[in-house]
Amino acid sequence: VQLQASGGGLVQAGGSLRLSCAASGRTFTFSTYVMGWFRQAPGREREFVACIKWDGTSTDYADSVKGRFTISRDNAKNTVALQINSLKPEDTAVYFCAQQRHSYYYAGRNEADFGSWGQGTLVTVSS
Repeated sequence: VQLQASGGGLVQAGGSLRLSCAASGRTFTFSTYVMGWFRQAPGREREFVACIKWDGTSTDYADSVKGRFTISRDNAKNTVALQINSLKPEDTAVYFCAQQRHSYYYAGRNEADFGSWGQGTLVTVSS
C-alpha cells in the first residue's frame, strides 16, 4: 500500500489544521489495519501521535496531544485524518501517516510496529 499525506502548512499558534492520508494500491485491505500518525520535529526523533483501530471504534493518543488532536478514518474512501486544534509552536514537525504491519491486530505505539509509511507533510506553527 502507498500512503500520501497532505494538509500541512504554516499556521499561527492557537490555529487548526486537518491532515489527511490517502491509501492507494492494496486498498481492499485498508479497513483491516490500524492506522497511525507520527511526527518528527527538527533535531528530534520521530514520535507517536495517534492511532485508530481498523474499524474506527478505538483510538489512542500521545499525552502531549490528547484533547487537541482527533484521529478519524473513512474506510470507504481509504483515508485517515488528523484534526489538530489549539496548535502550539512545539507541534511544529513533519507529520507521517503509517499502517501497522498486521491486519486485525493492534501491536502498539512503537514505530517498528508500522510497516508502511507516507512521505510526510510539514506543519509549522508560528508563535
